[in-house]
Amino acid sequence: MRIHKHVAVVAAAAAVALLAACSGGGGGGTATQAGGGETLTVGMPNGVQTENHSPFATGSSALSLGYAFAIYEPLMMRNQARPSEEPTPWLADSVEWNEDFTEAVITPHAGVTWSDGEEFTADDIAFSIQLRKDFEALNTGALPYDTIETDGSTVTVTFTAGQFVNQSKLYDLVMVPEHIWADVEDPTTDTNPEPVGTGPYTLETWTPQAATVVARDDYWGGEPAVPEIRYSSYNDNNALTTALTTGEAQWGWTFIADYENVYIAQDPEHYHQYAAGGLGIDVLYLNNETKPFDDKAFRQALNMVVDRQELVDVATSGVNPALTSVTGLPLPAGEEFLAADYADQEYAVDVEGARALLEDAGYSWEGEKLVDPDGEEVTFELVNPAGWNDYLTALDLIKNSAAELGATATVNPVNQDGWFADIIPGGDFQATLHWTDGGATPWDMYSDILDGAHYKKLGEPATWNFGRFQNDDATKALADYAAAPDDATRTAALETIQQVFVEEVPGIAIWTRPATAQYSTQNYVGWPSEEDPYNQPQPTGVQAAQILMNLELAGQS
Repeated sequence: MRIHKHVAVVAAAAAVALLAACSGGGGGGTATQAGGGETLTVGMPNGVQTENHSPFATGSSALSLGYAFAIYEPLMMRNQARPSEEPTPWLADSVEWNEDFTEAVITPHAGVTWSDGEEFTADDIAFSIQLRKDFEALNTGALPYDTIETDGSTVTVTFTAGQFVNQSKLYDLVMVPEHIWADVEDPTTDTNPEPVGTGPYTLETWTPQAATVVARDDYWGGEPAVPEIRYSSYNDNNALTTALTTGEAQWGWTFIADYENVYIAQDPEHYHQYAAGGLGIDVLYLNNETKPFDDKAFRQALNMVVDRQELVDVATSGVNPALTSVTGLPLPAGEEFLAADYADQEYAVDVEGARALLEDAGYSWEGEKLVDPDGEEVTFELVNPAGWNDYLTALDLIKNSAAELGATATVNPVNQDGWFADIIPGGDFQATLHWTDGGATPWDMYSDILDGAHYKKLGEPATWNFGRFQNDDATKALADYAAAPDDATRTAALETIQQVFVEEVPGIAIWTRPATAQYSTQNYVGWPSEEDPYNQPQPTGVQAAQILMNLELAGQS
């Protein structure tokens, strides 16, 4: 039997630990006590926070600001900047897959302890995965778990279908301690008031504006160079941009228009922005179960009048590459995945063609107002969080495009917490921008947009397929792709998926979504970069602990 094994590159992890240990000084606590390093301020433009330290709850302050990933760690570290690379072992020394990717055997790393001193064991891994099986809302990757068993030294997980495309989702699972979470009645709503993780930091203080974590002096991977991290929440992109350009915040992730002049030029020696490419995109999710987007003809027509080059030029200042392929795949990253029928088909604005399509579908006009086949004027609302300037600018441009058809759209900025907690997961919108996962193949991108496996009734929380799209052929093809034992089967499945995406328009692909972040090398070096793309650079990703453990004091490397 052929075994797919992602084995321990213990030397790499040990090297990280050694570097960190060499860069550190005394024990934990204040910045001065832990090696003389300055406090690192991480900024996010997410407004006033509600206290919630859960690594599971969408919109929790821990996930919104990113400190969840300084406290909790995954099984393996994937290089999201280079998705095809083998993952780096982290809490697992190895994950061995069987021939058809229906079984994974996980071996935990020895010598890991939780921040309360308890030993991290195989039982913790089995428990953490079992939580995802028992509580569907925690199974954000929609992995079809079957059995989860441990012999005390390894954990064997079986799935009801092959998981070729979902290997990374297993690696990304953050682990939680069984001795604490076993007593939690409902982990989907628990706010986790005293977080205990395996990560290099523990929570010290929290306010609605900021959380502070401090370095552990007993972290299994060595001593972090950064003694203290302050995660600050700014009201919007503008406020965070100001904090980054003045040096108040040294690490953040926000859209900065004309970033070279606005940000980099303020301190060219130390200020950097790195955009790690991949297969993720931003999408205008359309509510396929409410007017006007329950009509394929209107979805198709709007898709035909969106000017994607204008969107990236105006809304992202050219930072995000424009999408050109009608399949929505970012190129050149997605070049090898293009179906033959769409290899040369590109997006092009066609207002006349879109209006003709609508007329053929029974639409008419009263003056310049578009009227649907039921005799109702076509109107809709575009919604996204206030302060997300790139998204809101894009929505304004899409509103203008809709006006070319005679449809009346409005743009409604909303509270960010409400958008994360209710609007997006519950499908309480007509159209809203959201991102997709990247992944090592296009499967994640398409699954996030149109996979019936994610379908939930309106009002029930969905983890993906926020637009409630349903197409049995697409759902089956996505399942076939995920379970396929060979490339030929995957190619055939992808042809079906792309056909449905192009013809049914479940959502409107807007632009490529590189994982972008800004950081300063004034106090610390070792950040991901074009020259050293060891991972994507954002502070709110599951890879954040890897970045933190790669940082060194500036001038001492």
